Amino acid sequence: MPLHVTFVRSPLAHAHIRGIDVSDALQAPGVLAVHTAASLNLQPEVSSYNPGCARTLLASDRVRYVGEPIAVVVTERADQGEDAADRVIVDYEPIEALVDLEAAMESTTLIYPAAGSNVMVDSTLWGMPGVTGDEFFADCEVVVKGRYMNQRLAPCPLEVRGSAVAWVDGRLYQWISTQHAQGVRDQINKSDPSSSVRVITPDVGGGFGAKISAYPEEIVLGRLAQAVGRPLRWRETRSESMLALGHGRAQLQYVTIGGTRDGKVLAYRLEAIQDCGAFVDVGAVLAPACTRPMSSGVYAIPKIECRTKSVVTNTTPIVAYRGAGRPEATAAIERAIDMFAAEIGKDAAEVRRMNLIAKFNEPHTTAIGQAYDVGDYEAALNKVLAAANYDDLRREQAERRKRNDRNQLGIGVSVYVEITSGGTNHEDARIEVLPDGRAIVYTGTSPHGQGHVTAWSMIASEHTGISMDKIDVVWGDTDIIPEGLGTYGSRSLQLGGAAVHQTAEKLVELARSIAASALEAAEADVVLDKDRGAFHVVGTPARAVTWGELATRRKADGGLAVAERFTSGGATFPFGAHVAVVEVDTETGKVTHLRQIACDDAGTVLNPLLLEGQIHGGIAQGSAQALLEEFVYDDDGNPKTGNLAEYAFISAVETPRITLVPMATPTPRNPLGAKGVGESGTIGSTPAVQSAVVDAVSHLGVRHIDMPTTPERVWRAMNRQD
Repeated sequence: MPLHVTFVRSPLAHAHIRGIDVSDALQAPGVLAVHTAASLNLQPEVSSYNPGCARTLLASDRVRYVGEPIAVVVTERADQGEDAADRVIVDYEPIEALVDLEAAMESTTLIYPAAGSNVMVDSTLWGMPGVTGDEFFADCEVVVKGRYMNQRLAPCPLEVRGSAVAWVDGRLYQWISTQHAQGVRDQINKSDPSSSVRVITPDVGGGFGAKISAYPEEIVLGRLAQAVGRPLRWRETRSESMLALGHGRAQLQYVTIGGTRDGKVLAYRLEAIQDCGAFVDVGAVLAPACTRPMSSGVYAIPKIECRTKSVVTNTTPIVAYRGAGRPEATAAIERAIDMFAAEIGKDAAEVRRMNLIAKFNEPHTTAIGQAYDVGDYEAALNKVLAAANYDDLRREQAERRKRNDRNQLGIGVSVYVEITSGGTNHEDARIEVLPDGRAIVYTGTSPHGQGHVTAWSMIASEHTGISMDKIDVVWGDTDIIPEGLGTYGSRSLQLGGAAVHQTAEKLVELARSIAASALEAAEADVVLDKDRGAFHVVGTPARAVTWGELATRRKADGGLAVAERFTSGGATFPFGAHVAVVEVDTETGKVTHLRQIACDDAGTVLNPLLLEGQIHGGIAQGSAQALLEEFVYDDDGNPKTGNLAEYAFISAVETPRITLVPMATPTPRNPLGAKGVGESGTIGSTPAVQSAVVDAVSHLGVRHIDMPTTPERVWRAMNRQD
């Protein structure tokens, strides 16, 4: 039977480790071993993004955030590990904790002294331009500035992390809850080249980007199992998930926007300071790297400047999380447009319309240098405003204000464009037909709620005529599918689905040639009857060969199977528009999200139900960020929202009534014409909801409320007690 693993975690945000005493823990009931970085001979692992940032998988010299793993206990039962972990004694010498981003930038206390600064990455070091002075806005009649916080979020997958490991004949087998089995395999092999690990991913209950990569706890399990000579299993608690699973967002934004008094935007500047947390992980670079190119949003702004910095703090490390940089870019520009419209006294929807990039069917390059594929932003805006009965909402709002109602109506609008599959452009698939006529689709993507099994079966069935119930989809085993780039960045259908599409086409071509030989006919004369799942000569359907018969013929030659890698023509750029309708109780500040009307254009729609499910989920998360969610630390780096009793988590009760407005503009960058949709609902909804809350109380002189727009924040804004 596998043994159980429990991690000893730091209760301090920042401290030197002067010693670790495990002797008492070793005497606890059920304990077989207690290990530290020293006993496992763990060497420092360097960040890929800053060579001065290095740590051991179990903290050895210092701890840098509450929840960082320091030691690991192996027991017969899980409950024994919890008791024994409390008996590990760590001698800490506290160091000043840095939680505030701007304070960390200026502090002489360095979280990684070898880096020489707490600023770990600066976009100017990538060759990107910095920002100029106020002369950048010299031609503007109106200039508005703002400081916005895109707050820190905990991903909160309902299935927490878990992993099991076993050594078999000198090789490591590891079962792990991940979005990218092949990437995790490579991480583990890099950390321990002797493992030659086989990663197996079962069904995964939610990831949201936080489970793309392996974490120290998962990477160290193989060496731990080798040390104790037994299979191991680990399952984190909910509190551990809140503290140690990577967080998202956490970006401070300084925005300046300028233009004419009639509403034309002429210049826009974004200075983004990204919180890395306590390690320079992928989110610390991915988020600003995606924020900058998308800073223009959907607007034809002649002049744009954007500079980003990534700063370490004594908090949970930031990872890729549902949009990773694109929601932040959209939130910044949409908030800026709202502030600009308020300053010149114009309707925010109308200011958006007059500044939109005109419809284009060929790539359009913005002033920041990003080339979009296709877009019709005004059509999306018009559709969503019509579906929301926008003019009627404004009339109702005016009447409530005239009556001085307690519950005031707020209407928020956002128009967005995002980038999907931006970091990768290929994916692998293999389809095998069995002698019984069934088929297996092997995919490099990894489903965790998106419906890949349904979608990939639909694509394969459409090409082959094999019914969906006879098609199985296999993923997440690195021995069976050694090549694959996983699921993240809304890449699955446009790359993984396109790979299945391309593979199925090649499979039909191969099968036709085999059928021609069996039927003693010219290949050009053989057709596939998809209704029957059989090949026959044109005009003689009575004599046919089925998929199963063809697979049997190929048995001696390795079976009937085709593997293909699809490579796309580039990233795609889904777009859309959202209208949020809220009520604000002006006596308490409580916000009720009444309606969300959304037009999300993801190109060709393969399965409407799957599309709707993705958008609904995105809107729920976006509304939650705007109204409820925030991971908070005190000044000493202690988490104040470390469980679901304190961290506000949206439920069906708070989810608004959602209306989806269809629109589909196919992209030319893959044969399906599909763009990503997994993050679009989140990107469009959050700024619309925030805007609606501010709009509801704007007649009281309120111009901005940072997210989450909690009752306390709204009340303070109304009563000038920020």
